[in-house]
Amino acid sequence: MGEAAAAADPPAPAVETPRGRVAPPMPWRTRLAVVAAGYVTDATRRADGSVNRRLLGVLDKGVPACAAPRNGVASMDLTIDPAHSVRARLFYPSSAGGAALPVVVFFHGGGFAYLSASSPAYDAACRRIARYASAAVLSVDYRRAPEHKFPAAYDDGLAALRFLDDPANHHPVQLDAARCYLAGDSAGGNIAHHVARRCSLDPTAFRNLRLAGLIAIQPFFGGEERTPSELRLAGAPIVNVPRTDWMWRAFLPAGSDRSHEACSPDAAAAGLGEAPEFPPATVVVGGYDPLQDWQRRYCDAMRREGKEVRVLEYPEAIHAFYVFPEFTDAKDLMLRIKEIVAGGGGGQ
Repeated sequence: MGEAAAAADPPAPAVETPRGRVAPPMPWRTRLAVVAAGYVTDATRRADGSVNRRLLGVLDKGVPACAAPRNGVASMDLTIDPAHSVRARLFYPSSAGGAALPVVVFFHGGGFAYLSASSPAYDAACRRIARYASAAVLSVDYRRAPEHKFPAAYDDGLAALRFLDDPANHHPVQLDAARCYLAGDSAGGNIAHHVARRCSLDPTAFRNLRLAGLIAIQPFFGGEERTPSELRLAGAPIVNVPRTDWMWRAFLPAGSDRSHEACSPDAAAAGLGEAPEFPPATVVVGGYDPLQDWQRRYCDAMRREGKEVRVLEYPEAIHAFYVFPEFTDAKDLMLRIKEIVAGGGGGQ
């Protein structure tokens, strides 16, 4: 997929249900890719609550890192936590030279259970972020649920920050750990928030690393009740209530409900008023995302704690829109990320 392919495809009609339109018009090729993304999730989810990892590896075949620059960006795989065999993929612009680069620590989406740093969509998205923002991107291949429930993914995010805090790990390019941004989409946006929370509540844990900003792209939060957007957008692509219900069961500790701090936006923000080091946040909200009401509750909860929050609204955006570069909004978000990194934070 790409801009040229999108231009060649005629726009498909909008998806209509008795509840109204649940997705914007899309080229047929994009529609097929969106349907395929949902199929991968449903086809690999077993009735006993486990994931068929072997089948998932076939349907979501990872792409290798590439030391030779592609579209001006090179990549390499690193082990960031040998104790738990946690790896990450580092992307960096080939034009960096000897200058120290700001670094975006990125967490991929997939409901805590799916996808990886090597998934084609995320490899390409991180490559675009590195190119647009003139930054290094460390995409964390965190441990996935249900094999590794809360708090494994958050622990792995902190391990990535500890890795960056050590200048001995800054190769093959120089990284400016004092200009570190946490970013992620969907479940990755949730992880980015909780890693920022942990880091800001214990700022003395890091010698060199400083968080300059948080970029939460359609972050995954929830609760026991159904929100108006979840009801109105039943049948929307990528995300639906049965899928998110399963994902929370897979990730949350046994016996927990969705008032848990990992899930509830109010609980996730609670106490941050005592964390002055928590970075300015930018939250991306899509008009066709069933999770948007939870994302707005998250923004409200953060503001009640006195945190700096900027909201980027994309009324025509589906969940995970930015991994489809043929969407105009996908390019716009890349430009906003570039501005955030260049400006040193971005909340307002």
